[in-house]
Amino acid sequence: MKSDLLFELGTEELPPKALITLSHALAEELTSCFNDSDLSFDHIETFATPRRLALLVTALDVSAPDKNIVSWGPPTKVAFGENKSPTKAGEAFAKKHNIATSELLNNIEHDGHQEKLCYRSTQKGELTRDLLGNMLNESLRKLPIPKRMRWGNSKEEFVRPVQWAVLLFNNEVCSENILGLCASNISQGHRFHGSGDIVIESPLSYEPQMRDNFVIANINERRDIIQAGVSQLASDINGVAVLDLALIDEVAALNEWPVPLLGKFDKAFLSIPPEALISSMKEHQKYFHIVDKAGHLMPAFITVANISSKDPQKVIEGNERVIRPRLADAAFFYKNDAKISLETRRNNLKTVVFQDKLGSLYDKTIRVAALSKKIATRIGADQTLAERAALISKSDLITDMVGEFADLQGIMGRYYAIEDGEHPDVAEAQLEQYLPRFSGDDVPATAVGATLAISDKLDTIVGIFSVGQQPSGSRDPFALRRASLGVLRIIINRGIDLDLNDAINIAGNQLKIDNKALDLIRKQVLAYVLERFKSWYKEEGLSPEIFLSVAALDLSNPLDIDSRVKAVSRFASLPESQDLAAANKRVSNILTKQLKGQKVSPLNTSLLVDEAEIELSKAVDRLKNITTALVRDRDYAGALQKLAMLRNPVDRFFNEVMVMTEDKSLRNNRLSLLTDLHNLFTDVADISLLAGTK
Repeated sequence: MKSDLLFELGTEELPPKALITLSHALAEELTSCFNDSDLSFDHIETFATPRRLALLVTALDVSAPDKNIVSWGPPTKVAFGENKSPTKAGEAFAKKHNIATSELLNNIEHDGHQEKLCYRSTQKGELTRDLLGNMLNESLRKLPIPKRMRWGNSKEEFVRPVQWAVLLFNNEVCSENILGLCASNISQGHRFHGSGDIVIESPLSYEPQMRDNFVIANINERRDIIQAGVSQLASDINGVAVLDLALIDEVAALNEWPVPLLGKFDKAFLSIPPEALISSMKEHQKYFHIVDKAGHLMPAFITVANISSKDPQKVIEGNERVIRPRLADAAFFYKNDAKISLETRRNNLKTVVFQDKLGSLYDKTIRVAALSKKIATRIGADQTLAERAALISKSDLITDMVGEFADLQGIMGRYYAIEDGEHPDVAEAQLEQYLPRFSGDDVPATAVGATLAISDKLDTIVGIFSVGQQPSGSRDPFALRRASLGVLRIIINRGIDLDLNDAINIAGNQLKIDNKALDLIRKQVLAYVLERFKSWYKEEGLSPEIFLSVAALDLSNPLDIDSRVKAVSRFASLPESQDLAAANKRVSNILTKQLKGQKVSPLNTSLLVDEAEIELSKAVDRLKNITTALVRDRDYAGALQKLAMLRNPVDRFFNEVMVMTEDKSLRNNRLSLLTDLHNLFTDVADISLLAGTK
């Protein structure tokens, strides 16, 4: 038998940025509880508003299934004595299972090894209703809440004070204790529009009853209403609303009855950088901004009210009054900041600590400038401009604007650099130093910006490793994973031929790390940065073995590594690849076992006696010059394409030639031939690691 379940937890206003996470986590935890109790159901629907978390579970088992219990006792030779009379062990088994000792002979079974006493019974499945209280409290306890609070005299803890709880199942109210409250069938509607207590008639009536009381319980529906309403209002003034998905989620989590409204602000504010206005509207007021067809900011905004006002113009005017001083502050900050150049601000960076063992932000700019100057030419940037961009790169962090709107770091640096008359590339680099900021973000478009971005990130990574605070587990306070991926993306996307070993050494020298310690740190940093390639290629759908076949060569040039990985990926799709990979694995195993790291003598062609080894030797010799030139030009795909021609001679060699012959000179010569063959492939990658990947 099945029935529907409704659970609603009413609270004070929940944190909007955590609402979706809490809602999904509650569903996952309760699902886990159901699975643990063998309770099946059709579907769980989640509801989440600022004042409630709710779940509707359809077709949930009314009780857990019965369980067949098998209890094995002692062997018959222990349970019975002479004349089949029960021993103390047999009597204890009978007492435990409440059966007469005279019935013991009827409870003998073979367990596959010997005959034993056995008692079979059926355990009645528990009623779901009796399990719900513990399940729900346990699920709520496990929610990802960093800091819980208490309220009143209650010892219960939750993210916000709990006001009511609704629990309906099998057409009945379940009066369970949920976080200190007795659950009922009474809920609350909208804080202002609702009609007070709402008696929930059934689980399936919950959503329409909420809607009747001005609560759209489904957050996805509220998202759609907000997105459609905001877009339409922008279109009404011939504009386009910029729909930031994170902002839509946050606004949906702030409203139970979303009503988008269009407001306007003074055009005079458009004289200051649009990013400052947008940040003020978005971060402080949760407003959506509007751009015209050319992408320029328009003097209008869209707010989403949580009420359906009889006089919406009053609400609009109230928001316009609120935004005016916010924008005025932004204008003041910008004009005031622009009076002091980024160069003049540099000295103030001496009082801003970057990391207690690595000095101030001023110290960091000195190091990054030196590193930028040294690697600039390898990236195609002007050394003087790269050094200059680095020296002023952190000055905007101590401006009023960035102090108020942290997300404008770099953005305002670019504007202030332009105001200061800096070279356009230097100004652009102030923004580009932070790129890419997230997966899929742009990389620097200028060579100076790319140089600064790589140098800044490497200085942070090497510095943090040097003081022993490298990431561990999920802990990564200096965002070194993101910085490492950023370095790789810039190098690959811009085609920068940069050896990370050299760059890391230069960064380490700026940190005054002694040579012995730097050698260890360099290896750690290089391994850590290149490890990010694993997740990169996984997202691209490449098998881990493809990257590992290249990683086995211990290379340190990301652009070169990427070229090899893509070549191996293409090679892996060839029909010859698996046979050659298996052959290479066999060759590698033979050489490792027989040579044990020792070098072999050069191949002596006069000692080649079998046709198969002569054919393979000629094929290897013929391809060596061809592939060497291709590898030198980094045409790894071309080199592997040529090496695919070795499939037949390699197969014939292993079918017809005994490598480990008793004749020592022949054996060693054949090992030399296999070494030459192995070296041909490892000039590109260790393709033996591809064996068996299909």
